[in-house]
Amino acid sequence: MPQPHLMPDQVEALARRAHDGQTDKAGRPYAEHLQAVADGVRARGGSDEQITAAWLHDAVEDGALSPRWLADAPLAPQVKDMVLALTKRPGEDPADYAARILAVPGALLVKEADLAHNADPDRLAVLDEAVRTRLTAKYARMRKLLGLTAG
Repeated sequence: MPQPHLMPDQVEALARRAHDGQTDKAGRPYAEHLQAVADGVRARGGSDEQITAAWLHDAVEDGALSPRWLADAPLAPQVKDMVLALTKRPGEDPADYAARILAVPGALLVKEADLAHNADPDRLAVLDEAVRTRLTAKYARMRKLLGLTAG
């Protein structure tokens, strides 16, 4: 009998535990970013699968959870596909990364919410100018590669 899929609230708790002790570039608990992305997906009309992927979108990339964990996890296949699409690979060209996101149904909305939070002026304001300038350009380029309008 197949194992039931984890519910979004279960994945939230799991992601918070997996990222416990991690901080973002501004020194804030990483779970705050995950919450903002999940909230952004929800506000954009995202599905439960997309909200689940939002909670996990950086887990494999950041080493919080292993690729094997993701492969074996009781998650819908589309959640796993989105998480893998959103996982940047070392040395990967941004255009290739964007193409993979665009090729996986549902992943673009999660990435849009991720970029919106990453580029939040209040979040960037606490960083030094050089880092803020570099990240602002990086996020703008990714938005362009993904065909997202400004904002």
